[in-house]
Amino acid sequence: MQIHDGNAMTHWSVYLIRTAAGAIYTGITTDVDRRFAEHQAGAPRGARSLRGKGPLALEFHARVGNRAAASRLEWAIKRWSREQKEALIRGERPLPEGLGRRP
Repeated sequence: MQIHDGNAMTHWSVYLIRTAAGAIYTGITTDVDRRFAEHQAGAPRGARSLRGKGPLALEFHARVGNRAAASRLEWAIKRWSREQKEALIRGERPLPEGLGRRP
């Protein structure tokens, strides 16, 4: 499902955030900058799992199409090992085929 804003369609993105302790958080959004700012600010809209874990760094993001594709991609990345996520961040690993697309 895509969000319609007048005549424009908003696309979904998947993103990876690194905490101060080095943990990698994966999420989806229609606005990466807004969502990252929410995470950095903490409550009430940021993810509970990131509260108090800053400073945070936005390590990766890619526009992937609709919400269904973004959700499938998020689920797949969350199942990856840390090394697979690090390879994606370094640009050494592509996003999985058929789950989303990288702009």
